[in-house]
Amino acid sequence: MTDTQDLAGTGAVITGSSRGIGAATAQLIAARGAGVVVNYRQKAPRAQKVVKGIEEAGGRAVAVAADLTEAAGAQALVDAAVSTFGSLDLLILNASGGMEAGRGEDYALTLNRDAQVQMLRTAMAVMPRGSQVVFVTSHQAHFINATATMDAYEPVARSKRAGEDALIAMIPELEEKGITLTVVSGDMIEGTITATLLERAEPGAIDARREAAGRLYSVEEFAVEIASQVNRDGLAQGHVELVGGAQDFLDRQR
Repeated sequence: MTDTQDLAGTGAVITGSSRGIGAATAQLIAARGAGVVVNYRQKAPRAQKVVKGIEEAGGRAVAVAADLTEAAGAQALVDAAVSTFGSLDLLILNASGGMEAGRGEDYALTLNRDAQVQMLRTAMAVMPRGSQVVFVTSHQAHFINATATMDAYEPVARSKRAGEDALIAMIPELEEKGITLTVVSGDMIEGTITATLLERAEPGAIDARREAAGRLYSVEEFAVEIASQVNRDGLAQGHVELVGGAQDFLDRQR
């Protein structure tokens, strides 16, 4: 547990949090006092390991199986937060995908846009004023309309940008409910499944991006940046936090 318990008494849902960035973020948020719903799609033991780690550190967490592409999945996560922790005050939309084999041609758009909107709409029904939503994305997706990305990643990048745009379009509704939307965009992250799949599809992709950016963040480092935006003082509605290696993307927009 940390000395800062600014999230004590709150409930959080972090999608795709049984491994990687989501799991690391869940640990940081729980350490600040939030009760965390750890979401997984299939691998229960992995999610239970995250929960156990949080509990052993003195935090509160529960693992919940949910497929975000189904309405019942989104509802299950919201219900778990309210029933277990009393409220849903923080929603971190971390889950994404689209490079997996055998998931269908429209899977990237279904998960990265439609499921994100569905998850937020379901959460909005119970989130009190002062709540926060954090959408986690990548520079390759955030800047896709101005900067091309690797061929293997383009469908994912475009679907994630579509998801970001759809959430931004909901800001008037969020404002009305007193809920803040924050976007956190990161460069390619070392050790993630996406980086692994990209390297498999385009050997040398990670080294090339590391050289262009100067360095790449680790999973743990990026999780710290995501957590730093939670409950941050003076955060403007719709703020976009660019984490690591964004300058060359910004330069190419000019």
